[in-house]
Amino acid sequence: MSHFIIDVPMPSMGATVSELTILNINVTPGTKVAKGQKLAELESDKSAFDFEAPADGTITEVNGVKGDVKSSGQSLFRMETADASLKHLEVAGAKPTVVSSAAPSAVPSSANAASALVWTPRAIKMAQEAGLNHATITDIQATGPGGRVSGDDVTHYLSARK
Repeated sequence: MSHFIIDVPMPSMGATVSELTILNINVTPGTKVAKGQKLAELESDKSAFDFEAPADGTITEVNGVKGDVKSSGQSLFRMETADASLKHLEVAGAKPTVVSSAAPSAVPSSANAASALVWTPRAIKMAQEAGLNHATITDIQATGPGGRVSGDDVTHYLSARK
């Protein structure tokens, strides 16, 4: 059984959804996973859902952290597998059985309070349209599902700033 490294991409959610927010990552580099095992929780502008392992294997890299917004098709994980049905996702030149210690962990990327906030895609878009960087906002109430910052939260935040 020949092992190889694949990029596991962010899923495509149809023609109208091109970005997804990472709500939670359940694995770290070196984690052995089974096909169908929950790797992460993702959210589109319409729903939150579990992202599952496409095959048995070992996670070698995690390419995102809680709160990141990634486009469909971008690599979310790299994993070593022997599942020949995923050979089309093989990373050219990548050598199996090497676990990357430089990969981001499932912990937020910065220590400030804003990094702990999880924003819905709609809320991020609304903040950007108002000329704000959502990653720097620390004093917003997050009342959306699961404690996320929602579009309504951004509306209230903006009206309170006027």
